[in-house]
Amino acid sequence: MASIGVKVIRSLFAAGEKVAPRLAGRVAFEMFCRTPNPKRLTDGERRAVDRALGFMDEARHHRLTVAGQCVAAHEFRPRGGRNNAGTVLVMHGWRSRTEYMKALIEAYRDAGFRVVSLDLPGHGASPGRRLTMVSAVRAASAAAQWFGPFAAVVGHSFGGAVAFNAVAGSVHGIAPVPASRLVLIAAPSSMPHLFRDFGRFLNLGPRTQSAVADQVRRISGRPLDDFIGSHLLAATPVPTLVIHAPDDREVAAAHAELFALAGDHVRVLWAPGLGHRRILSDPAIVAQSLDFVFYPDGTLH
Repeated sequence: MASIGVKVIRSLFAAGEKVAPRLAGRVAFEMFCRTPNPKRLTDGERRAVDRALGFMDEARHHRLTVAGQCVAAHEFRPRGGRNNAGTVLVMHGWRSRTEYMKALIEAYRDAGFRVVSLDLPGHGASPGRRLTMVSAVRAASAAAQWFGPFAAVVGHSFGGAVAFNAVAGSVHGIAPVPASRLVLIAAPSSMPHLFRDFGRFLNLGPRTQSAVADQVRRISGRPLDDFIGSHLLAATPVPTLVIHAPDDREVAAAHAELFALAGDHVRVLWAPGLGHRRILSDPAIVAQSLDFVFYPDGTLH
């Protein structure tokens, strides 16, 4: 059942649809982009951050200036004197941070890769309270200029959406991020789908939804309907592994099926029972992700 606050917001947007849909669309878009307060961690999130203190101490910490905004990049060198097998860019999801990607990062380091992990704007060590696909792709592009090209770009949830948009060069004026492989874990495939779900939650009318889409075009230089993973990957034949749990309650399994429509260079690996977050630390999934990047033929062992 919706809270009283949500009911009030829905009523206001219903009124806005009738009298000021463009204003309502701008407000709704800013609500969509608003990031959680990084100081308000749940007990589980705080424990995860505390457990990763030693892990984070091993990184070299960089501050990238991206369109006047500071973005934190954490560089993890290969472990155990292994030769550098290349560089992997890792990106977390919404309400997440580098610490939550620990299992994946350590696996790549142990295999000889240098790993660069971004804290996306408004998350982790990156300041701010606003994140858009455009600002995230800009951050990935800045990382590519400093640390690329990449043997792979690996993203979880929203970070997976950022990964394929960055590699495909979906944002006008930002060059594609060079990468030999893509690994998309529990990632949404369609930004229009996300905005429609958000619109239904807020009770946005059609004129307000159209105004929201106008905001996307304004900042990205492309219409909202261009941000569809299967279309972007079809035009960008980078070998891609999509890992998804059929029981994912945050990003429906249908998104993985849509990615597969891009072509034979996209393969889907199902991870039953692992949900949206447990999938990140499952040893078998971590191993499959590493194998896909490590072996030149993309063979899964």
